[in-house]
Amino acid sequence: MNVTLKSTTAMAVALGLLCGPAIADMEAAQSFLDEEIGDVSTLTREEQEAEMQWFIDAAQDMQGMEINVVSETITTHEYESQVLAPAFSAITGITVNHDLIGEGDVVERLQVQMQSGQNVYDAFVNDSDLIGTHWRYGQARNLTEWMEGEGADVTSPTLDLEDFIGTQFTTGPDGNLYQLPDQQFANLYWFRYDWFNDEKNQTDFQEEYGYELGVPVNWAAYEDIAEFFTGRDLSHMGVDQEIFGNMDYGKKDPSLGWRYTDAWMSMAGMGDKGEPNGLPVDEWGIRVNENSQPVGACVDRGGATNSPAAVYAVDKAIQWLQNYSPPSAMGMTFSEAGPVPGQGNIAQQMFMYTTFVAPLVDSPEVMNEDGTPKWRLAPSPHGVYWEEGMKVGYQDVGSWTILDSTPTDRAKAAWLYAQFVTSKTVDVKKSDVGLTFIRDSTINSDHFTERADKLGGLVEFYRSPARTQWSPTGTNVPDYPKLAQLWWQNIGDAMSGAKDAKGALDQLCADMEDVMSRLERAGVQGDLGPVLNEEQDPEYWLEQPGAPKPALENEDEEPQTISYDELVQSWQQ
Repeated sequence: MNVTLKSTTAMAVALGLLCGPAIADMEAAQSFLDEEIGDVSTLTREEQEAEMQWFIDAAQDMQGMEINVVSETITTHEYESQVLAPAFSAITGITVNHDLIGEGDVVERLQVQMQSGQNVYDAFVNDSDLIGTHWRYGQARNLTEWMEGEGADVTSPTLDLEDFIGTQFTTGPDGNLYQLPDQQFANLYWFRYDWFNDEKNQTDFQEEYGYELGVPVNWAAYEDIAEFFTGRDLSHMGVDQEIFGNMDYGKKDPSLGWRYTDAWMSMAGMGDKGEPNGLPVDEWGIRVNENSQPVGACVDRGGATNSPAAVYAVDKAIQWLQNYSPPSAMGMTFSEAGPVPGQGNIAQQMFMYTTFVAPLVDSPEVMNEDGTPKWRLAPSPHGVYWEEGMKVGYQDVGSWTILDSTPTDRAKAAWLYAQFVTSKTVDVKKSDVGLTFIRDSTINSDHFTERADKLGGLVEFYRSPARTQWSPTGTNVPDYPKLAQLWWQNIGDAMSGAKDAKGALDQLCADMEDVMSRLERAGVQGDLGPVLNEEQDPEYWLEQPGAPKPALENEDEEPQTISYDELVQSWQQ
């Protein structure tokens, strides 16, 4: 099924937006349901109309208002901005300006509003990675209290929070909800299923490496497969492009930091065991005490950001990027690298954000004529320091966040919009376009049962218990905006060769501790803020159980693969 966005103008015409000021109108709602939703919903038409009528009634006193919201530029948010925002405006009479900017810019503007107290945006779709920030600073509206208090009259009776699959990631340690999930996507292993199942490729791999070509369970197998396919002649399969065994990106850009904080270090085995995040040391290498207060990031304070496992993680990423990836990958960002596997010359990718599945299904180079994919998705392999019970991967949960600095009337209007774009009426259609699931009812709908074989394992993954093992950044991170920018700047030095991995990570953890020390002195986070440990000989901490872990005498491991079909069965179990 090929899903494309309708143009803003076409949608506006369908809803009557070009005929004058928006006025709350059931006729507009019916046009929207006819033209855009149809039966692509878990609700009946009668239930859809009832939900739309509630939005009309709730917005009666807000007609003529104009609000500003912002999100990063991905397919899901393009659909919201271009289709759902005009529909909401026509239905409720509230005009929504839904801006689309880079994720780094979203975080920056959120930070500006938090620091200045000036209302820059009425609502942000910002990652749940900031849950530790919002919980500690107390500047984001506590949605649990909001829905029971000031926001009760604009909280939909059909919101059904229990249907959301990601609220555990947007809930603070105090048990309160601070963000409402709007889209979710995981980092999964991506590979060319057709190439892996080709008899000649299987025979040649077995002869060269001594084991079966399959989905890699560990990094040793991933590296062998990357080496095997890089430069391989696949003309016997009708492929005439230069082939690469790995795809990644390395440009010194804010997105480079996500590449590592989004669980790459945990997949390597840097942190501690624990779900959804390692404790007491998480995937950023930050250690917390029994009160959830950060106490260090460097090994000499009990952190792991510059530990042997972290150095191994960065070294491997650089090695694979240099040896097995397109030469242009080193100069690419997240958004530039994402579509490259769709060009048909990449054998596998350790680390694919599944938000890029949506454009992949429109790429003829990697899709069969019947609409089924030539690729599949699977769990990412793990590094030599990884142990059972550790975090296995990252899941992005972009979530609606309303700051306390937003005036109440504007916050209410923004909350209505946030509920509209996540409502059961629209969620199946929105998920059909962006493939970023947030509702259990949507994932298990008949619509996605019918579409599952076109999505390479994505539906099976999200229907399985495994989906909860992929998690966002947790609450160990006390100030995401301040700390995240340190990652891309320092990792960028390792990528460019300005420093070796150890030197870059030494500087990174020192920079993080400098920020945490300033937070501690300022006392702005009260009893939840950092309380840094005294520095000790690193050997003291390396000798303790868990992270930080001492260097292995031999970082080589026995490569291991598994058949894709066995993996899917394990998800279902």
